[in-house]
Amino acid sequence: MIDAKTFRIDGRVALVTGSSTGIGLALARGLAQAGATVVLNGRDASRLAIAAEALRSEGLSVHQRAFDVCDADAVSTAVADIEATIGPIHVLVNNAGISRRGQFQDIKAADWRAVLSTNLDSTFIVGQAVVQFMLARRAGRIINVCSVMSEVTRPGTTAYATSKGGLKMLTKGMAVDLGPHGITVNGIAPGYFRTELTAPLANDEKASNWIAGHTPVGRWGELDDLAPAVVFLASDAARYVNGHLLVIDGGMTATL
Repeated sequence: MIDAKTFRIDGRVALVTGSSTGIGLALARGLAQAGATVVLNGRDASRLAIAAEALRSEGLSVHQRAFDVCDADAVSTAVADIEATIGPIHVLVNNAGISRRGQFQDIKAADWRAVLSTNLDSTFIVGQAVVQFMLARRAGRIINVCSVMSEVTRPGTTAYATSKGGLKMLTKGMAVDLGPHGITVNGIAPGYFRTELTAPLANDEKASNWIAGHTPVGRWGELDDLAPAVVFLASDAARYVNGHLLVIDGGMTATL
């Protein structure tokens, strides 16, 4: 039977990486509004504290843990601490990400490695650390924040698109391996949303108008458009959804 509780996640603990600002913070807020105790993550403890206080002022249950998602030892220590002091992690949202724009022929090796490490390797690292606990419980929800650039690309985005395309396939691989153990793994693919990462495009009138004009609904995405999809994937309503990439782009990838 379907009722309001089907889409609630009361009493669950959700870890959201890269959640001091932007999409990560919006997803954390949505999960907390749906009943979860949320653990914010980022490398900057002071920014995390500000974000956590903002959510607490809204009456939401929030903790914060500062650690580098690319550092396997730091991740392992932090995940064990969360499990021991806050509670079992029922939901993991791998959101941490960066971008380094540049034509393929101009990409510096260090920038390429930084993008792949943050956007792709971190999901492997954090995912493995959390899954060790989920496997023992035979239950869990993992949601990886991919991108429309998991499917398409634009000039100057080779490194970012490669990382997100890889993340789409990592999501599918995780879903296949972990599904038999009661753990579902899905991805969301946001289109263009106004965040720190997209500020250069949002502040460029020509580029911003092009994006709105090539989106069938006629506008950029708003952060509140994303959280309901993640809440759905984290809830019992999505218990049979596994290995899926949910595109949230206003129809951009459906048109030429």
